[in-house]
Amino acid sequence: MAKSKMRKLTPDPNEIVKIAMYVRVSTDRQAEEGYSIEVQKERLVAFSKTMDGEVSYEFYIDDGFSGATLERPAMQRLILDAKNRAITHICVYKLDRLSRSQKDTLHLIEDIFLPNNIAFISIQESFNTATAFGRAVVGILSVFAQLERENIYERTRSGMQKRVEAGFWPGGGGVPFGYDYDLDKGILVPNSDADTVRQVYSLYLKGYSLQNIANTLGLKYEKLASQILLRKTNIGIIDYNGVEYKGQHEPIVSLETFEKAMALHAQRSEKGLSAGTKHLLTGLIYCGVCGAKMRYQKWGNAGFKLVCYSQQISKPYLIKDPDCNNETVWAEDIEKALIADLMEMTADEIGSEDSDTPVSLSETLQRKKALLEQKLRRLYDLYSDSDNSVLLESINEQTNEIKKLDEKIKQEESRGLWTKNAEAAKEQLRNIRETWNYMDIQEQRNLVCSVIDKITVTHNSVRMDYRY
Repeated sequence: MAKSKMRKLTPDPNEIVKIAMYVRVSTDRQAEEGYSIEVQKERLVAFSKTMDGEVSYEFYIDDGFSGATLERPAMQRLILDAKNRAITHICVYKLDRLSRSQKDTLHLIEDIFLPNNIAFISIQESFNTATAFGRAVVGILSVFAQLERENIYERTRSGMQKRVEAGFWPGGGGVPFGYDYDLDKGILVPNSDADTVRQVYSLYLKGYSLQNIANTLGLKYEKLASQILLRKTNIGIIDYNGVEYKGQHEPIVSLETFEKAMALHAQRSEKGLSAGTKHLLTGLIYCGVCGAKMRYQKWGNAGFKLVCYSQQISKPYLIKDPDCNNETVWAEDIEKALIADLMEMTADEIGSEDSDTPVSLSETLQRKKALLEQKLRRLYDLYSDSDNSVLLESINEQTNEIKKLDEKIKQEESRGLWTKNAEAAKEQLRNIRETWNYMDIQEQRNLVCSVIDKITVTHNSVRMDYRY
């Protein structure tokens, strides 16, 4: 670090002492504990009156800024004035007001203050950098300031870990799309975007690409659609530091929907095709006794069996009934039963309509439009009171967004996308006898996932529920 000579703390009687009084408060709580802006200013002014010579001072105040970084407005101005030698002294009420980082504190003193012949004084600790002892004390105290910051960080992490284990959201930023954070309850609460999240899964399972989903639902980019699709928060799970915990918040989509979407995602992605499942029915099979998912499990050299997750401990959150007595069944038997059922379906069965009406995409777009119109009315009310040009820009942006939604609604109503997807799946079924043996496993899974809603295994019987 740079070295230089240092001026005396007590200046000559004719010398003008220019003091930069630095003040910082990061939170309201610090203000309550005696570190308020006014308290610091009062102590600093009182100290300046004890100095000899003609004294002038200026306050450099960072209100609401952490001491963990030097990226603070007043601190940057202080550094610039120090380098320009516009001041002779820098005073703080307490050392940690300057910085809580040992590295930053020593950088300021050794690389900025001392080379520019500026004395640094901390009132609370009663030292100054005019002496070698004072500089040594600065280093020691900075170490303790850094230690306290690290202790606060560790305590915060420990508290967040306990919250997550109890099912509460850890807090902080990064609230998932489709949720708001209820500060009083400490949990996530579905908001008006929850319908959009449901549509992401519904459209994906219907065959839409992620880019098409983003365009249709007005999401900013494909990556956001992907993040929504893959996020386990949507099924009530909190992923914290690589560990999954059962959250207390309400799921937006069912576990069944999520698992089907994950199975389809593994098929579509190149990575999923090379490293994902090679089993035909992964993500579609459920236990008829307890309702839990069933998984493929290697059974020696004989092949694979289907095992209820309630009888496994690898994923506790998937357990429905620890006492489930459903038997394991050979996966090959269930696969053969499904293939035979698909092959034997008649044209009338393929053409029959499912009794359940699919979720209307147009309805979701209409709800988004209604929310935008409500926001637009509020903007007009504000604009009528203030005549603000910024508000006018926001009004124009909202108006354009509503026009885009209107176009999407008209397109959706005219194209009948839901009907087209259903008919495409049925067309595949009509040709299955001719095409099945020529498909690879991923193409077969694609077809099965597009037409099968779920397969339920109860002891030695199997039930197949079709989507159409």
